Amino acid sequence: MHKILVSSCLLGAPVRYDGSGQQLLHPQLIAWQQQERIVAFCPEIAGGLSTPRDPAEIVNGKVITNTGDDVTPEFQLGAKQALRLCQQYNIRFALLKESSPSCGRNTIYDGSHSGIKVIGMGLTASLLEKNGIKVFSEQQMPALVKALA
Repeated sequence: MHKILVSSCLLGAPVRYDGSGQQLLHPQLIAWQQQERIVAFCPEIAGGLSTPRDPAEIVNGKVITNTGDDVTPEFQLGAKQALRLCQQYNIRFALLKESSPSCGRNTIYDGSHSGIKVIGMGLTASLLEKNGIKVFSEQQMPALVKALA
């Protein structure tokens, strides 16, 4: 059975920038947890950022907080660690948090810190996809279930 990399926040872990989780209550996710197929991971924490932390968005290829700090190195480190974990466990599928500057699969925030979303990928999602790992957001659970069937 294939293991699946899952954003820790989707499992309820309080790792988001504001110190919260965003638990995804889906019967298939619960079944995968019971089957011990889930590898929980937060690239931002793995990259050395704390919880809570200033919100960050991608601006011209860099990850910048709302206070102007460049946290690109931490985001890049977290993305590389996610890739290593996938390679270590032969993970071919990931379920990541949509719109995150790390994990966004289809959308990210536009960099203005005004709540506007645009089409784009976070650093981790992009690196995983470039390395052949299929990335899905929580909004794409049916497609992930089908891919794993």
